[in-house]
Amino acid sequence: MYGRYDHGVDPKGRLFVPAKLRTELGDAFYVTLGLDHCLSVYTQEGWSRILEKFNSLPISQSTKMRFLFANAAKCEPDKQGRFLLPAELRRYAGIGQEVTFIGQGDRAEIWDTATYQKLEEEMLTPENLKAAMEELNF
Repeated sequence: MYGRYDHGVDPKGRLFVPAKLRTELGDAFYVTLGLDHCLSVYTQEGWSRILEKFNSLPISQSTKMRFLFANAAKCEPDKQGRFLLPAELRRYAGIGQEVTFIGQGDRAEIWDTATYQKLEEEMLTPENLKAAMEELNF
């Protein structure tokens, strides 16, 4: 998944899956806590891989992941492509009326638009871009 897509949240807490991500995400996907106060969005296949890794951990290590699973939501868009984003996830990510979806390869992220714009302004520098390209061997 790739790209940036800006959308609004309706008064009921629903938002549209960006048209370009609908096919990739499928009829159902999972949304949970992400890093830096965003939300991570996984396909069913991607979520299954996470579960496999989780289930192979000793219980002493798996407890570190309890919040990831406790706050996960299976989302199934309606015919218009809208899905309900639970209030607790919106609170965690500080999501107001505007959200930004960004593709992150095998997953997507959902950000409060103002938060993402601020992060992008801070982090999108020539030096950081160069470092990222070097990590990918460009």
